[in-house]
Amino acid sequence: MSLIHRRHLLQAAAAGALGLSGARLFAAGQDRPRFLLVFLRGGYDATHLLVPVSSSFYYEQRPRIAIARPGPGTDTALPVNADWGLHPALRSSIHPLMLAGQARFIPFAGTDDLTRSHFETQDSIEMGQPLTGSRDYNSGFLNRLAAELDAQQALSFTDQLPIAFRGPARIANAALRNTAKPAVDPRSRDLISRMYQGQPLAGNVEEGLTLREELARDLSPERLKQEMDAAGRNAIPAKGFELEARRIATLMRGRFSLGFIDIGGWDTHVNQGGATGALASRFEELGRGLAAIADELGPSLWRQTTVMVISEFGRTFRENGNRGTDHGHGSVYWLLGGGLAQGGPVAGEQVPLTATTLFQNRDYPVLNDYRAVLGGLWQRQFGLSNAALARVFPSAAPRDLALI
Repeated sequence: MSLIHRRHLLQAAAAGALGLSGARLFAAGQDRPRFLLVFLRGGYDATHLLVPVSSSFYYEQRPRIAIARPGPGTDTALPVNADWGLHPALRSSIHPLMLAGQARFIPFAGTDDLTRSHFETQDSIEMGQPLTGSRDYNSGFLNRLAAELDAQQALSFTDQLPIAFRGPARIANAALRNTAKPAVDPRSRDLISRMYQGQPLAGNVEEGLTLREELARDLSPERLKQEMDAAGRNAIPAKGFELEARRIATLMRGRFSLGFIDIGGWDTHVNQGGATGALASRFEELGRGLAAIADELGPSLWRQTTVMVISEFGRTFRENGNRGTDHGHGSVYWLLGGGLAQGGPVAGEQVPLTATTLFQNRDYPVLNDYRAVLGGLWQRQFGLSNAALARVFPSAAPRDLALI
């Protein structure tokens, strides 16, 4: 192997260890507010999640995949209020949190973007900028929020830094699926450190290497198993998103207080199922993971935490010919946390679901703009001023839904 080739390999290893930029490590205070954004990529069917059980129109338009009104058995909607029910796949995870006042839902939420394109709408939401005029793809709203708070406390739990975290504030990213081993062995670590010694990037490289090593130590299977055993949790190893969710909570317990995770697999054009099936399985997996975050944080830190679940858009109100749903518009956002304000489980502006209230005769309308909703939430949670929120979400006025 040539010296030049080895140098390139070492530089690649350093970049992998850095995540993005080698964000510095500072402990987040125990009373520090925490926020996690969960992005469901693919446009999930929000009408399957928060079921409009009082709408006869819903049952007319979804004759094969509708979720039955609350009743006996395990395949009916879980009661929320007179108008809404919750998908039965969330019976043991999110529904108990809702009953405890730790989960609320915001229907008719989203963006005014009408492209119905996964990629364009995802990018638009992550930028958080006005839809008119020029837009900067290197400026995401979470990066701007981190700049107002403390970018050193932010981490993207992803393979690549998402648009939402792009910008001048230095944000690290680290995928949590394979964190048990260090990115580089001790010998290569020493070579990388010496290669950058005395150079401008030396500090960044060292911080990145340290970050990767601490992630590997904090998230080792042995440590997680010890913590689970000590808390008396199920001895069966967690799978899928639940394992990642516990790792996220482990990091947000003491070091990071602003995070992002995205989850794919929500584009259900064909055979999405009803009370059971493909989408129900995804809901069950997601619900278990989100409940695991609350469990892993514990009551004290869970009271300081909010988790917002969003998607680029909802799906058509009517089922299609393939027992699925197509790209839509308005969605339902989830808000979870131990310190939510008292109030009903459904928040925000709403309308009855009839043929005349659908947007373009096919979708949920957007009545609760995501930038306004998040702005109002962060004004309460982080105490951000109107001027600060204007920098995070230009040309969007915060809307206080009294969520916390």
